[in-house]
Amino acid sequence: MTHPQGALSARFRDSLSRFGTGKRVLVAVSGGLDSTVLLHLSRFAARDSGNEWIAAHFDHRMRVSSAADARWVSGLCRAWDVPLVVGRADTSLTSEEEARASRYDFLASQVRRNAADLLVTGHHGDDQAETVLFRLLRGTGSKGLGGIPAFRPPGIGRPLLDFWRAELLEYAQAVRLTWRDDPTNRNSAYARNALRNGILPDIERLVAPGARRALVRLADAANEEEAAWESMMPGLLRPLDVREVESGVSVARAALIALHPAVRARVIRALSARVGVSLDRTGTRLAVEFTDSGSSGRAIQLGAALLVGLELDRCVLGRTMPIAEERALAIQDPGPGSGTVVLAGSPIPVAWGGADWERRQASEAFELAALRFPLTVRSRRPGDRIRLPGGTKKVKKFMLERRIPPSERRCVPLVVDAEGRVLWIPGLARAESVGLGEAQNRLRIGIG
Repeated sequence: MTHPQGALSARFRDSLSRFGTGKRVLVAVSGGLDSTVLLHLSRFAARDSGNEWIAAHFDHRMRVSSAADARWVSGLCRAWDVPLVVGRADTSLTSEEEARASRYDFLASQVRRNAADLLVTGHHGDDQAETVLFRLLRGTGSKGLGGIPAFRPPGIGRPLLDFWRAELLEYAQAVRLTWRDDPTNRNSAYARNALRNGILPDIERLVAPGARRALVRLADAANEEEAAWESMMPGLLRPLDVREVESGVSVARAALIALHPAVRARVIRALSARVGVSLDRTGTRLAVEFTDSGSSGRAIQLGAALLVGLELDRCVLGRTMPIAEERALAIQDPGPGSGTVVLAGSPIPVAWGGADWERRQASEAFELAALRFPLTVRSRRPGDRIRLPGGTKKVKKFMLERRIPPSERRCVPLVVDAEGRVLWIPGLARAESVGLGEAQNRLRIGIG
């Protein structure tokens, strides 16, 4: 007959094997029931896994007895011959969020310092049910309903996620473990404690006896749905002609708005993630609406980090960039010289007069008598106009007709004279008002 602890040990070894064997593993140990069972199973039930175990304990300083917990964990690790690293908050932490952030910062630092391949925590099925209920009450989407992942890159594993707390308690009693009870776990001022100690038990007693299991099934279903969307995303992105641009990515607008709004929302979130931004529900809705109704040249900022813009037939999603350096270049007189203009943070070489102008990507010659010095090489400004054979035209309209996206227009240099007349847009057009003149009376300028 198999003892309950033997069956649980076998299940644990199977669960742990999903993360690989022969690894250096950091085990987060608070001293409570869950993490003490996790450390015992790791050290003894999985002794043949080839893993090297290191325990890690963090003192949040949220109560008077926390230092005693650290000493107790230290004694436990000595008895079980497990190396231990201990961290301590600089000041007493006061909230669940602050405590969690500080704990994971410490654990991440110890993963790096000890060159660990994996960090494991004691989260179990009851934690999963509470997490799903907590997020459900806050109105999360399907991704949030997935709850706690069994594995989170780059290397956080939860080998007890398929176990219930009652099973861990039975195991601890069977192998005669002791542990430290945290009195703050009974304080219903903390949201998780209110769910764990009152709301969820009441739901199971008065509404749905199997609520915990149902919530875990909901998490499994949500994760399956997310996996399905992930598998479909490459096929959804392919017709969009996704291109890398300076600030992020651009896609064909017509193909994007042809998608059902719910599908478009998924695609926009995926594209946002590609540029390192996580869009919330409100931001996603605004982006979907803007792609439908916005006009070319317009953009909206979503949160502090994402800008969505429409440029001709393209939709651009990119991180909000700091204002790039702009530095104009002055040509004071017709004598030979060279210098650099900086547009949108990019330096562009300029030469005039002598021989260097011939080596530039674009060059042009101007009649000296028609020039008003100093000349300036700079980016486009509102109101700039250039005289073309058909009359004067706004430089902005000219660039629009040439289908130059707004995000690229600030990278196009202009040569203007002392009266603000645009003489030349390198590679695109020169003003009709400035002739060539005699060869010996020309100023040649090369840019790029």
